[in-house]
Order: sequence, then C-alpha cells, then structure tokens
Amino acid sequence: MRSAGRIGHAAAGLVGLALLLALWWGATDLLAAEGSFARRFSPVAALPALAALIAGPDLWVHVAVSLRRVLIGLGLALLAGVPLGLLIGASRLAEAALAPAFQFLRMISPLSWMPIAVLVLGVGDAPICFLLAFAAVWPILLSTAAGVRQLNPHWLLLSRSLAATGWETLLRIILPGVLGHVLTGLRLAIGTSWIVLVPCEMLGVQAGLGYFILDTRDRLAYEQLMAVVLVIGVIGFALDGAARALIRRLAPGA
Repeated sequence: MRSAGRIGHAAAGLVGLALLLALWWGATDLLAAEGSFARRFSPVAALPALAALIAGPDLWVHVAVSLRRVLIGLGLALLAGVPLGLLIGASRLAEAALAPAFQFLRMISPLSWMPIAVLVLGVGDAPICFLLAFAAVWPILLSTAAGVRQLNPHWLLLSRSLAATGWETLLRIILPGVLGHVLTGLRLAIGTSWIVLVPCEMLGVQAGLGYFILDTRDRLAYEQLMAVVLVIGVIGFALDGAARALIRRLAPGA
C-alpha cells in the first residue's frame, strides 16, 4: 500500500510538472504572435539549448562554483547558528538579551548587505559566502532554539541524576534531541541560500550560475538564459529532496 501511495504521489507530481510545461509552452508559443520576442524564451528553444549546455563543459563549471559557495555559506551558518540556537534555547537570559537583535537582523534582506559586503570583503567569493551564510543562519538558529525548548525535561533530569558532565549532557542528550530541528532548519536554509545565490553572483565574479545568466543576457542568448533558469530550478529541487531524505534517515520523527 505504501509503495502504491508513493507511485500515486510521483504520478501526481509528474502531471503537475507536465501542466507547468504546457502553460509555459502556451504562453510563449501558442499565445505569442509570430515573431514575438516571447518566443525566444519558449521550451521549443530552451530545451535544445539545455541539452547543448549539458553536453558541454561550461555549464558544469558554473554549477560546481555555485554549489561550492552554497556549501561554504551553509557550513558557516551551521557553525554560527547551532551554538547560538543552543544558547538561546537553554538560557532565558540569553534569549532576552539576544533575541530582539537577532529578530531585527533577520528581517533585513541579505541582499541589502551586498554593497557593504563588497566594500569590506572585496570582489570575489568572500562577500558571496558571507551573504549566503547571513541568509542561512536564521532558520538554523531559530529551529535549534525551538528544539532545545521542546526537549523532554525528564531526559535532562536523568542526566543530572547520573552525574553526567555538561559535555556529556550536550553530546548524548541535547544534540541528539535537537537533531531533527537542526536538519529542518538546514532544509529551510538551503532553500533560502539557493534563492539568494543568483543575485549574489552578479557582484562582479566571473563564474557561477548568477554570472552565467548575466552572460547569456549580454550575448542575447535568451534560449540559453531560460536553460540556465531550468538548471537552477532542477538543482534547487534536488537539493531540497536531498535534505528531505537526510531528515527521513537521521531524524524520521521530525
């Protein structure tokens, strides 16, 4: 029964994607006038361009650069977000002192920091990784803090009764208990950073999917531009799927 349900969900998903493709084709081919500029963005032009890009080396270079930047940004966000989330979740005083400042910073668009990041860190990977980390840290931090608050207090009482040290309580009780929340925050962070990535890669760098979009626009290669947009969507979908699979494997109850 479970496998049949999965097949049904997969079939429904394929139908939804087919409907999206039909809407795209209708808007750019069927409804657009002959010779219309919109036809440059149609699937009839974009899909062959996508196949050509996949067969060539250039696309994969940009994909690899973008994925490396995202991984660095997520790594920095985890290094900052998990400890701060543990602190805020465990200490009411720390929450009272830090939560207003964090909420204020969280509501500032990461893209607002682009000029400052370039001025301080220069042009290159450093400002992009900073902006990605800034975008990704908040869901990780808040999910971790929520996980600490939802820990079963009996587990902590048990650790005290067994005279566990602070590190033992952290490693054996707290971190396993909040793992599902951390992974959920990581999944949200992946989506946020992937969305922020493209405009960040328009900061004067010479590689990455955001740069590639600008390059195709400047070359008037609009069919390739749409192909790169499709690549961004497919990779983002795959990253979210990988995050969901990781949650199911390591924290099935999350």
